[in-house]
Order: sequence, then structure tokens, then C-alpha cells
Amino acid sequence: MDIRERLFQYRSYIPFPFLCVMVIFAQPSLESMVAGLAAVFAGEFLRLWGVAIAGSETRTTDRVGGTFLVTTGPFAYVRNPLYLGNIIVYVGFGLMSFALFPWLPVLALVFFTWEYTMIVSLEEQHLAVKFEGQYERYRRSVPRFVPTLKRYIAENNPQPEIDWKRGFTSEKRTLQAITLLTAVVIVLWYVRG
Repeated sequence: MDIRERLFQYRSYIPFPFLCVMVIFAQPSLESMVAGLAAVFAGEFLRLWGVAIAGSETRTTDRVGGTFLVTTGPFAYVRNPLYLGNIIVYVGFGLMSFALFPWLPVLALVFFTWEYTMIVSLEEQHLAVKFEGQYERYRRSVPRFVPTLKRYIAENNPQPEIDWKRGFTSEKRTLQAITLLTAVVIVLWYVRG
């Protein structure tokens, strides 16, 4: 099994060391919490928007795959909005906690970009086979992680409907984790401030 499959399979657990370091070395200030929380909210909104369209298939860890080649919503501007959202969330928590600043947020940006680049390369292999030329046109038009301002419009590509309720249901664990981590940083700010 190649490393990309392992990274895909355990992608929900890989952030734990980062989060532990963040909590241990946290030195939050009001300014760091406001800036970091803004980034966390932006990243989570991007994730939620993507999940409201792509659905719970984004939660699978057993194998790479998907029913649709989703090219609407945030996917019309960036191919991997959920992974980009994750990167923004992790950097946001690094900023919020002000732990080992600026090194922890920089490390989060570099490491999680590397991790998701590896995972995406595996997912792209699957999409290229399953959706053939359709995916190749999409890949050439829409950046992997840096959003474009030009919206991609696919021809003859059935899309799932946006369902915010389904999105919130699928994001329940993520929203709980964000709430818990935010509460921990607030307590640390109160105790250490």
C-alpha cells in the first residue's frame, strides 16, 4: 500500500499531534484569537459549502471514490475546497492559540498542504479513470488549492443538489471539534492571560 492510501485512510487522525502541540504551547491573546477564529470560520464555511453539495461521500476513509464529478459551488473555483478548508482551519487554530508563533501556523500550512497534495494525487488518478476527458477538462480549468475567480461551467455533467441540512449533518463532528478546540483556547487564554 502506498503512503497516499495511508494518508487518505488516517487523514482524520493525522492532525492530533499538531493539536496537542497547539494546546501545550498555547499563548493566546485577544488579537490572536480574533484573527485565528476568523480563519477557522472561513475554512469551515468552505468545508460546509462543499459538503452541502458533495454529501457524506466526503467522509469515507476506506477507499477513494465518488458518485459525481462535482464541479458546482466551491468546486467551480477550486478542485479541493474541503482540503483547502482544512488547511485554513488548522492555520487558524495555530494563529488562535499563538503557540510557537509563527512556526506552528507555518508548519501547519506546509505539512497539511503536503499531506493533502499526496492524497489529492491519489484521488485524481481515480477521477481521471472514472470521468475520463470530463475530469481532464475540469483539472485544466480549475486550480487544485488556490481558488480562481473564474467559475467553471461543465457541460453535460449531472450535479448533486445543494442541501445545507445534509451538509450540517455531515459536518456535525467537525463542528463539535471546532467548538471544543475553541473552548479550550478560550480557557487557556483565561488561565494563562
